Parts: sequence; structure tokens; C-alpha cells
Amino acid sequence: MSGDRIPGGGEPVIDSSVPHSARIWNYWLGGKDNYEVDRIAGDQFREAFPAIAANARAFRAFLSRAIRYLVAEAGVRQFLDIGTGLPTVDNTHEIAQRVAPASRIVYVDNDPLVLTHARALLTSTPEGATAYLDADLHDPGAILKQARQTLDFGQPIALILSGILGHVMDTGEARGIVRELVSALPSGSYLLICDGTDTDETLKQAQAQHNEGGAVQYQLRSPAELAEFFTGLELVEPGLVSCPLWRPDATEIGEAVPVDSYGAVARKP
Repeated sequence: MSGDRIPGGGEPVIDSSVPHSARIWNYWLGGKDNYEVDRIAGDQFREAFPAIAANARAFRAFLSRAIRYLVAEAGVRQFLDIGTGLPTVDNTHEIAQRVAPASRIVYVDNDPLVLTHARALLTSTPEGATAYLDADLHDPGAILKQARQTLDFGQPIALILSGILGHVMDTGEARGIVRELVSALPSGSYLLICDGTDTDETLKQAQAQHNEGGAVQYQLRSPAELAEFFTGLELVEPGLVSCPLWRPDATEIGEAVPVDSYGAVARKP
């Protein structure tokens, strides 16, 4: 979650000369909201680790299944989606409001290209609400303050951190951010995390090489390290697993194939 700002405020500037994580992921997912520099970086990574596109799709599919669970089974009607990225098919508000039209969703990102697409995100059913915050994960206090304008922190909220914690390179800082965000949520709220893991040596080498470029840093963590983000919470079955293994749809053909990204959903007691 990074973006250039015009000194003294104003609209953020899109730098098309430097690759950006949101646009690279958009490219891997088959989107068109990216630049040549993003496609070059994405192709270089995919050459080193061909399964990255499958990982990206697994992230997205897990998120869709998890949101459906939260709305239809857990009864959640409020969502705080941090690091939302670029709009794509079945965004959080679309999935949630399809099941429960009164759902309220707050998106948080500070990518300048995401900001230009904010109107695509700022749609809602008449019964519900959708808002977009231009804010940074490194400042959870500011996120919470602004989110209170749309969300009722006296009622359960689902906090979504999908593919974003890896951009916080220091694990201690990442834990502190999650702890601060979760502590502000009421009992009965949920934490949803999915992130890349260090479970494949080829991926680790590809990510290390990619990080050396300096433009888009990402910290792969072990499943055990990811599990620590859920300390004190009640994991929903099947717990923290490779994304395709988390409650796969019964209509899916064939067996779910694990990828090097893990996800989980947990309830705050």
C-alpha cells in the first residue's frame, strides 16, 4: 500500500515508471488495469515461479468463499477490507450485499490507481453502504477513526487482510498492527487473513530476487508465523490451511490442489 502524493495534499500521482503490487496482481489475474512496467515485473516473477498466477487465483477464490461464509453462516453484516487492491469480479461488497443487501463495507487502500477506480468501489445497495478510505495499513489508528464514520463498532465486523501483511516486512510490526485493529473490534467479530507462504523453495528464491529490485517488497512467512496473527481468537474449521483447502465449493470439479498461500478465518470471543 504505497503511493505518491502531491506536496501539500491533493490527488495522488500515478507513477507508471515503477511496478506496483496491486497492478502486478491485476495482471496475474488477467486484468487490464496495469502498465508495461507491471507486466514486465509480473512476467519476470512468473518465469522464476510459474505457479504465481495459480496462487493469485487461489487468493481470490478463498476470499470469495470466506466472505460468503461470514455473511451467510456467521451472520456478519459489516466488513473492513484493508488493502483491497483494484476492483475485479465479485468484490467484497458485491458478495456480501448479494446475500444481505444491508451489509456495510469499508475499503481501505492508498494505491493511486485504486483511488482512480474508487467510483467502481463506491457502489452499494440502497439498504447498505460502501465507503473507500485513502489510508495506510501502517497507521491503523487513522483507519479505525475513519472507518467509524461508516461502521458501527458496537456490532460485529469482519476485518479482511488479504495479501497485504506480506508488505509489512517486519513481523513484529505486522503483529502489532493486527493486534491494534482486532482489539478495536467488538466480541463476535472476525479476522480473515490470507497471505503468501515460504512453503516452496522456488517461490522463496523468486521472491528474494524480486525484493532486490526494491520496487515491491513482500515478506513470505511460514504457516506457523501466520498462525500467530490469530492468537486469542477462535479459528473457524478447517483452521489455517492452503487457500484451496479452506471449505472448497462442493461444485468444484476434482480435488483441491494446495498452493503456497494460506488463509484462515477466526472469531473474536
